[in-house]
Amino acid sequence: MDPPLNPVLPPVIDLFGIAVFALSGALSAVQMRQTFITAAFFALMTGVGGGTLRDLLIGAPVFWIRDQYVAPVCLAVALLAWFTPVRWWQGRLLEWADALGLSVYAVFGTIKALAWGVPVAPAILMGVVTGCVGGIIRDVLAGRPSILMRPELYVTAAALAAALAAAGITVGLSASLSWALAAAAGFTLRGAAIHWSLGLPVHNGPDGADRA
Repeated sequence: MDPPLNPVLPPVIDLFGIAVFALSGALSAVQMRQTFITAAFFALMTGVGGGTLRDLLIGAPVFWIRDQYVAPVCLAVALLAWFTPVRWWQGRLLEWADALGLSVYAVFGTIKALAWGVPVAPAILMGVVTGCVGGIIRDVLAGRPSILMRPELYVTAAALAAALAAAGITVGLSASLSWALAAAAGFTLRGAAIHWSLGLPVHNGPDGADRA
């Protein structure tokens, strides 16, 4: 059977999104005063980790192995992080760019999984994997609590974008319209979390039921 026609991001947007994720990985290594090799590895794993796991799970060719530009872009981003002052990247600009990448790639992962015949619920999870797993790998490698272990609305924003994308495709909306609406919703939720420091409630612990 021939592989399905995959959804495609414009190459410039695709590489920019990967670069943003890769930069967050490289900066983690730089802030820990690691070697350039570590920074480059962090950049690659953060940039392509989610998409790699998604493609392996849905049986698709791993996207960056067949793309001549992805690995060099990750390496270039690592060089940028290595040779520029860390203070240049402090503040929320990178966080907002990451929020946009998170929502766009959560939608992309969902639509690609649907194109490969994955049922709706697992396809939504593939969207979350695409948007979040690179950051989880980065945090685990850095030895700090991953985004899964923090109450901030990060994975939730990816899940919202992925679910809305799947819903749009299911009810017959075009892929482009579903993509736009779902990515906007995910970005809005993540942006609200950044601006107002929103997070999910945490469990009260073993005695929580007694105190309720």
